[in-house]
Amino acid sequence: MAVIDYGMGNLHSVERALRHEAPPGMHVLLTDDLSVIGEADRLVFPGQGAAADAMEALRRLGIDRMLPELAATRPFFGMCLGQQILLDWTAENGGVDLLGLIPGRVERFPERAIDNEGRRLKIPHMGWNVVRRVREHPLWQGLPREAWFYFVHSYRVLPAQGDQIVGETDYGDTFASAIADGPMFAMQCHPEKSSADGLRLLNNFLRWDGGW
Repeated sequence: MAVIDYGMGNLHSVERALRHEAPPGMHVLLTDDLSVIGEADRLVFPGQGAAADAMEALRRLGIDRMLPELAATRPFFGMCLGQQILLDWTAENGGVDLLGLIPGRVERFPERAIDNEGRRLKIPHMGWNVVRRVREHPLWQGLPREAWFYFVHSYRVLPAQGDQIVGETDYGDTFASAIADGPMFAMQCHPEKSSADGLRLLNNFLRWDGGW
């Protein structure tokens, strides 16, 4: 399997977590080599930073042209910015066109978001929060219906199709923290930083055949 390296984010921590959970005989490669990416039996697409920089890097490397087919034909896991980039458009950086693999857009959290007790919430949303399962999915196997994950982000995805939302999180309002379509699964959080629940999720992905 391959972790797609386009220079955005803490890729080595993702690679280490996957290697820790990989079954015997599975090789985890961090790579920007198009031939290796194209031949991998499963892919992880992480990311941190600005959407405009990420899209520029993907286009420069030619990875953007490969992702639509790859994400439709093998187990594919988008993480953090790697979730957002799957949608059509983001308001970040003045508006950026994204990959368009999941219908919808990406918007910043409201500046004056408040919690249930009327307290103003900080942006970015940073720290531990609950991902609440709203649809069954093979990657949820062995996880509680409300599992704790680690987040760092100022923007959140707004999918156009509600049936693609498999997990939700509350921060001011409720946002789609996990989405899925066919062999594609994506989360806004950082599973590699999310202790036991995050590692269980990665373990499930590494054994998933892409069926849903």
